Amino acid sequence: MGTEQQNAEYGADQIQILEGLEAVRKRPGMYIGSTSVRGLHHLVYEIVDNAVDEALAGFCTEIQVIINKGNSITVIDNGRGIPVGINHKSGLPAVEVVFTILHAGGKFGGGGYKVSGGLHGVGASVVNALSTWLEVRICHEGKIYQQRYERGKVCYPLKVVGDCPVEKTGTRVDFQPDPEIFEETEYDFDTLKHRLREMAFLTKGIRIILRDDREDEPVQKVFHYEGGIKEFVSYLNRGKTPLYPEIVYCEGNRDGVSVEVALQHNDGYNEGVYSFVNNITTPEGGTHLTGFRNALTKTFNAYAKANKLIKESDSLSGEDIREGLTAIVSVKLEEPQFEGQTKQKLGNSEARGAVDNLVTEQLTIYLEQHPQVAKIVLEKSIMAQRAREAARKARELTRRKSALDGMALPGKLADCTDKDPKNCEIYIVEGDSAGGSAKTARSRATQAILPLRGKILNVEKARLDRIYGNAEIKAMITAFGTGIHEDFDISKLRYDRIIIMTDADVDGAHISTLLLTFLYRFMPELIRQGHVYLAQPPLYKLEKNKKVWYAYSDEELAKILNEVGRDQNNKIQRYKGLGEMDPEQLWETTMDPERRILLRVNMDDEASSELDVTFTTLMGDQVEPRREFIEENAKFVENLDI
Repeated sequence: MGTEQQNAEYGADQIQILEGLEAVRKRPGMYIGSTSVRGLHHLVYEIVDNAVDEALAGFCTEIQVIINKGNSITVIDNGRGIPVGINHKSGLPAVEVVFTILHAGGKFGGGGYKVSGGLHGVGASVVNALSTWLEVRICHEGKIYQQRYERGKVCYPLKVVGDCPVEKTGTRVDFQPDPEIFEETEYDFDTLKHRLREMAFLTKGIRIILRDDREDEPVQKVFHYEGGIKEFVSYLNRGKTPLYPEIVYCEGNRDGVSVEVALQHNDGYNEGVYSFVNNITTPEGGTHLTGFRNALTKTFNAYAKANKLIKESDSLSGEDIREGLTAIVSVKLEEPQFEGQTKQKLGNSEARGAVDNLVTEQLTIYLEQHPQVAKIVLEKSIMAQRAREAARKARELTRRKSALDGMALPGKLADCTDKDPKNCEIYIVEGDSAGGSAKTARSRATQAILPLRGKILNVEKARLDRIYGNAEIKAMITAFGTGIHEDFDISKLRYDRIIIMTDADVDGAHISTLLLTFLYRFMPELIRQGHVYLAQPPLYKLEKNKKVWYAYSDEELAKILNEVGRDQNNKIQRYKGLGEMDPEQLWETTMDPERRILLRVNMDDEASSELDVTFTTLMGDQVEPRREFIEENAKFVENLDI
């Protein structure tokens, strides 16, 4: 892993300019994206990525990740072990170079790794720079070598600390994230679980073990998928009904790009296509995804015309063919170029051609050998085309027109008077009585109220034409002003905050979930850019000696009772719904910007496939996965009032 593998023009002189790891500690965001919880978890992925690179190169079969008490992390792999020999350019052991010098490692130049994930060679040193301490141990030729660093500085030269079997090789890294750098230093088991599961799917055959030792009873998950991304597609389709039993799989190499694609259609209406480059998720897609979509559209249309399933003059759109499609597009290449502000979009032109070429060739053969599968998918696509046409007509009516076009805002909307969206917010309220209260309570200048009647349509089980035909959904689309799907334009958003306000009971939670499902499927950018909130109405009202307290949880009620005393003359009211509050109470507790509690709905692009599984599990047709999900997550729900 030494610097001898670097390109000639990338030499020691350039490395000196980077002034060691001080730059990383001064500007951590430049290296790991942020110092939030996301950046904290990124440290783990960087070390794991190095082990996965060993697996991709054929030398590592197992990776263990342990969250220790005190939130330090241990990552152990059985790869070759980071080289311990002296790197002749620096005069230091190669392992020390890897952990203390930026842009040093086996990822530069062709020699060390053909492809690699992570931050392209800066991973280990960045993790070291941002940790209070880091210790590395390497098994190599019968000896165990060790070195320790504190905030990136070497504590002692690399030394031998013991013996091991000669055939045993591998690396162990222990590190403690630095609380001076990170806003939060507590690891979340589920966040790591989702990412490590994804890594295991993308590297077929590797075994990744995640263990949490912080509690008295350790929790452990093992991820091992011999089927790789084929099993990933099965996992994503778990709560859905596949249209055909097998998963279509294409793989091969084209122009130095290794391509793997797995796909299967289900009877749903949403598209779930996830793309990866060198095991890193690309939420914004890129050239590999464009190549895949192009191949899919072209191949299915060619088959449909050749087999007289559609007229020669007709064509199905890519969207029609991708209705209900779940797919993984994974490419590996030597020098990935990322575009876009967030560097989440692949730019290499060769990836487009490689994926397009390979999928077209292998999918054409597959469809000829499986005419039944082709027929099922094409019949569904033709139905989707008809529904899309009906939806287009309905959409023309829904689009927000200017006043001249006479397209009025929904009649039940009580709009606010301020016309600057930055100052405005809209409350989506369930039911007429709560809607009436909210209209009276609100601040008319900046707060709009849109009452919804009854439960809205579950968009997880409906096609576009039904969605456009639903009065409640139509009212929301018109009120927000952005349009949905391909018409979506965030610059037309009429309110800075969209606040979902439902009763604090099971029905209210269901309505919130239906609304979030709609926003996630049709206007995800609103969630991504932080415009969607959940109001938190109080659960209790406590009166004593003509004074009033509101409690938003059982814990808060207990705390208030401890402070004011648990006397007989305490009057405690448990709110069953928003309708039980008069406008003044609703304003004080839930709508007054000075006093209310709002929860912002966040969306992590890095875990988008997991989010998809959650929505499908909760809102789809399959009962069994939903029951499992609820059982698994019931422990997080303290007082479910049924």
